[in-house]
Amino acid sequence: MAEDRDPSDIDVETDFENIWLRLVHMVLIAVLMSMASTLLGFMTVAQFLIMAFNKREPNEQLAELGTTMGVWMAKAARYQTADSEVKPWPWTELD
Repeated sequence: MAEDRDPSDIDVETDFENIWLRLVHMVLIAVLMSMASTLLGFMTVAQFLIMAFNKREPNEQLAELGTTMGVWMAKAARYQTADSEVKPWPWTELD
């Protein structure tokens, strides 16, 4: 009999379910952040080598990808630390 329940009880139950779903999202985002960090390391080495052999000129596409990754990682970190309720890509658009 759901009608007999106190409305505040329903909010508590919903919040409890949402917190566990948030944990799932946080774990997935942590894995993605780890992968992104590894990829950033490879990109760093690649960009250095490109600059070393290209008269100190960086690869623009690689630099732009690094900027995009940085924005994503910042958005992910804000979600992970509960500074924001907005999940990063792939749940929202990539900024």
